[in-house]
Amino acid sequence: MSDGYRLVEDADLATRNTFGIAARAPLLVEVDDAAALPRLFATGIVDAADPALLVLGGGSNLLFAADAPGPVLALTACNVETARGDDGIVIARASAGVPWHDFVMHTLSLGLCGLENLALIPGTVGAAPIQNIGAYGVEVRERVHAVEVFERATGRVQRLGPGECGFAYRDSAFKRDPARWIVTAVEFALSHDKAPVLDYAGLRDELAAMDIAEPTAVQVAEAVIRIRRRKLPDPAVLGNAGSFFKNPIVPAARADALHAAHPALPVFRGEGDATRKLSAAWLIDACGWKGHRDGDAGVSAEHALVLVNHGHASGAQLLALARRIAASVQARFDIALEPEPRIVGAAW
Repeated sequence: MSDGYRLVEDADLATRNTFGIAARAPLLVEVDDAAALPRLFATGIVDAADPALLVLGGGSNLLFAADAPGPVLALTACNVETARGDDGIVIARASAGVPWHDFVMHTLSLGLCGLENLALIPGTVGAAPIQNIGAYGVEVRERVHAVEVFERATGRVQRLGPGECGFAYRDSAFKRDPARWIVTAVEFALSHDKAPVLDYAGLRDELAAMDIAEPTAVQVAEAVIRIRRRKLPDPAVLGNAGSFFKNPIVPAARADALHAAHPALPVFRGEGDATRKLSAAWLIDACGWKGHRDGDAGVSAEHALVLVNHGHASGAQLLALARRIAASVQARFDIALEPEPRIVGAAW
C-alpha cells in the first residue's frame, strides 16, 4: 500500500466488469485520492503516457475480449458535496468513483431535480460524461456544469465546461481520446424546481399506472426504475453491459424510406432536423435475435439490445455474437450498428 493508492499484481477483473467476463490485468492500481495521481506517475510504476493503461470505472460499459494489455487504474474516491450557484442553481460535485445510481438518489434526497430520468444506470460518476449517458429523454451533457480531469501528458488538473467536452450521442472527447485525460470528478447543475421531462415513450404511461398525474422528481425516478427493472436484466443476476448497440443515426430521407417499408420501425429526431435516430432494438428483434443463445453468450429475452453472459461466456464469444447480429442488420436493412461498450483486446 502506498500513499493514496494500492497496487495489486496479476489482478482478477471478473468482478470489475458487469458482464462477469474472466479477465486479468498485470497490475491494478486503486487510487483513493485523485491528488495522488502525480505521485503515482512520478514513481514510474505506471507510465501516464502508456496507451495500454486502462482507466476502469464500474466496468458497466466494457467488454473484455481478452485480458487487459497493460495496467488498469481505478479511481475509488466517493466524495460528494454541494454548493449554491447562480440563479437558484445548485452545483453537486461528485468524485469519479461514486456509484452513479447512488449519486442520483442522493441528489433526489436533497430535493434536487435534473437527474431523475437517469436513475438505475449502472457505472460510476466518472464514466457518465465519457459515455454521455442518457435515458428517458435526458442526456447527462444537459446537466454537466464542469468535468474535472487530469491531463496525462502534462500532469495538469483542469476543469472543462460542457462546451469543451465534445459531447455527442453516447460520445465525448474523453471517449474519442481515452489516453488524454482521466476524469477525476464531475459537477452537475441541478435545481429544486426544474420541470420534469416526461415525453419519452412509456414514461407517462408508467406514471399513469402509478396513478400519478403531476409527478415529483422522486416519482419520475421511481417510474424509470420500475421500467428499467422490467426491461433490463440485473447485472448481479445475469451478466450484461446494458444496451450493447447505439441507436443508429441516419439521414432523414433514409429514415423515411425505411419507415415506409417497415411502418413499425420507431424513428426519432436525430441531432438536428436533417437526421433521424432509429431503434436498434427493433432492427435486431426484426432479425430474430431476441432470446438467442450461443452457449453462454446470448441476447436478453426481454430486450434485444442487451447481450448477456449466462455464466461462462468469454468476451471473445460475446464479441463474435455481436458481430453476427450487426452483420444480419446490415444485410437486411443496410444499416451499420456500432457498439456502445468499449472493447478491450479487439477491434470492432
